[in-house]
Amino acid sequence: MKFFAILNQQRVRKKLKHLTLFKWLTVLTCLVMFLATFGGGVVTRTESGLGCGAEWPLCNGKLVPAHTVASLIEFSHRAVSALAGLLSIASFVAFLRFGKSRCDLQLFSLLTLIFVIVQGIMGAFAVVFSQSSAVMALHFGFALIAFASSLMMALGIRQEARHGGLERLNRYPRVSKGFRNLVWFSTIYTYLVVYTGAFVSHTDSAGGCSGFPLCNGQIIPELSGGVAVAFAHRVAAVSLVIVIAILGHFAYRKHPDNTELRALGVISVVLVLLQVVIGFGLMLTMNRPEVYMFVALAHMLDIAILFGVLTYMSFLVYKLHRTVNRF
Repeated sequence: MKFFAILNQQRVRKKLKHLTLFKWLTVLTCLVMFLATFGGGVVTRTESGLGCGAEWPLCNGKLVPAHTVASLIEFSHRAVSALAGLLSIASFVAFLRFGKSRCDLQLFSLLTLIFVIVQGIMGAFAVVFSQSSAVMALHFGFALIAFASSLMMALGIRQEARHGGLERLNRYPRVSKGFRNLVWFSTIYTYLVVYTGAFVSHTDSAGGCSGFPLCNGQIIPELSGGVAVAFAHRVAAVSLVIVIAILGHFAYRKHPDNTELRALGVISVVLVLLQVVIGFGLMLTMNRPEVYMFVALAHMLDIAILFGVLTYMSFLVYKLHRTVNRF
């Protein structure tokens, strides 16, 4: 009996050691992924996409570029993205080897790795072949999925360390199919709205609609060129506020016994309202480039955090709509 007790203690210590390593690895991966996403925004806002010329992976024919602002910004973004790729590989291998009891986290690590590779390839294509608006928008969209997946990894392993896994969800009542579908729809729609915003940015259509809330002083302006792109994004953004407000209402009012869902609902509403305020700030600072850049970056980061929150919420309602067991 003593032998088995010692063996069990060794297994517990080994598991705790793995959890600690996983926690720091996933947090670091998520942080670097966030910096890579942020760096992409900086590259766009400073128009440094061709700071290294039409070359990849070299920068203007060199491994270490000349010290121009544009080349340093683009080169730094490439370096951070490469580090994100290496950490994604490390996370995937770690979960594949030691995280067999959490197939969901294995899936998130795989998605992180896949979308880091995909967005890296698209970034390289955009540099070598063209700075296509559609390609650049997709590049940001895939980077957002990679960030959300890495966030899911970090949150999942944190819950594993603190609560022993998904069993904690047994304490919560099940959620309805309708609410689950609402959360999923909200997440997907947020992702689509992100693309409309990215397209506005990469087509330089931000000035297509002057004034707020009206577009060029009209409810429906003449839809041509950049005006149509900017107006479409505004309509999508207004619709998103309504969708998230409905989601927040049902999350808070209909789930009094689930503090986690209620908190996520409130956070989502706060983030989408903050996005509206920042959007208004974009209108006010459009003629002040030195301020506009920072406001635009805040706009991008806020929607990235909102998408991460909704992604976690989507996973949570998936689990709460069914019997809690292995993924």
